[in-house]
Amino acid sequence: MASEALHKFVCLCRYLQDPCHVARFQQFCGVRGTFPKKTAEADAKLAVNGAYAGQCQEDRAASGDSAHGLAGQRLRKSLNAAGNDEQDESPADFLNGPSGQEAERDSKGRVKPLRRNSLTGEVGQEFIIENKFLFYLFTIGTELGNEMFFIVFFPFLMWNVDPYVSRQLIVVWAWVLFFGQSTKDLIRWTRPASPPVIKVEVFYNTEYSMPSTHAMTGTAMPFCLFMLTCSRWEYPFMIGLSAALFWSVLVCISRVYMGMHSVLEVIIGFLYSVLILAVLHPMLADIDMFYLSHSYAPLVVLLVHVGFSLVAFSLDSWSTSRGDTAQALATAAGAALACRLNHQLGLQPDPPEEALPLTLPLIDGALLTRSIMRLLVGVAVLLAVRAAMKVVAIPLACKIFGVPSDDVRKARQHAQVELAYRFIVYGTVAYCCAFLVPLLFSFLGLS
Repeated sequence: MASEALHKFVCLCRYLQDPCHVARFQQFCGVRGTFPKKTAEADAKLAVNGAYAGQCQEDRAASGDSAHGLAGQRLRKSLNAAGNDEQDESPADFLNGPSGQEAERDSKGRVKPLRRNSLTGEVGQEFIIENKFLFYLFTIGTELGNEMFFIVFFPFLMWNVDPYVSRQLIVVWAWVLFFGQSTKDLIRWTRPASPPVIKVEVFYNTEYSMPSTHAMTGTAMPFCLFMLTCSRWEYPFMIGLSAALFWSVLVCISRVYMGMHSVLEVIIGFLYSVLILAVLHPMLADIDMFYLSHSYAPLVVLLVHVGFSLVAFSLDSWSTSRGDTAQALATAAGAALACRLNHQLGLQPDPPEEALPLTLPLIDGALLTRSIMRLLVGVAVLLAVRAAMKVVAIPLACKIFGVPSDDVRKARQHAQVELAYRFIVYGTVAYCCAFLVPLLFSFLGLS
């Protein structure tokens, strides 16, 4: 019985890992590829629903037997070849591009994948969007799991809503990213094959794929935010729960739409983040109090965050995920040190327990204006600090570690340079966000 149940479970995992499910979902949502078409045999391999029958049948056969192993469980190709994977695939695969009058009609509708990665230089292959509403909806969804969103989200929460909640959310975000990215580097599954999958986004294409860290942060953040605020602020319980669920589902589905993850990887990412959140959430108040008041907290913060960044860099060869992990840990370290200084100086005190639950303020023109001004001024300061620190960080790190600095891409592929760069830049930005910018607000009368 146990072996039969295990066999069925493995078959289900193989089925959910099949890239053809991703391709079908993309086609259903109006995403069409422009893979070139060479031979007439390709047409015979296309199923009625547009899926590449030959490939999908092989994957389905593998679901019943272990001849081909788990779909997608392949070692990643070298970084130099990553940018050419899509163009070098056999054009007889999936979703062949339009020809003749159809190609002429659709030529203006072709777009490039979102956000070219400046470090890898990968630009991806053109595709056609037939449903713009879903394209914009899932683009918003995938941005809700991107680091750039959190660079704006955390400051807004800290400056305009509740610093207490923001501090604890940053802790969860950093460790969810660390565990997710590290697990990717241990499992080492590549992204869904293209063809048949269309890469609507290529920014993270050179990273490993299992589990989806977008699904992890896109699940952990809204549900942690809901759990931290539902008893701290007065608002309808079902509205908060529904908003968290919508946020999570939108991010998870968007990763399949973008062609970045299989269904299995998104499900595992969702469940993995729930597990991490279940372990971390009961400890958040104690962690926050330790960071704010313990005499050894600054040393522990630096040692733990730098130490785990070194662990992440040692798990595998270079990819952009190393820098993302270090960036999250650096941000959490900078924010923790700054919030500790605020606590020591009596700045931004948390409301007393007898004042809880807090009542939502009346949203009027004055409140909106002040909030928008804080966000605009604060983000402008953070962007200026980030730009200034970027100018300093890489040459400084290269000089310290004896790495040539004439080629920034190559220089940042050295672990010591990338690690120093992330901690210098984003640790400083987070420190300014939590300490210096609120002081500026007081000086400008925006507190």
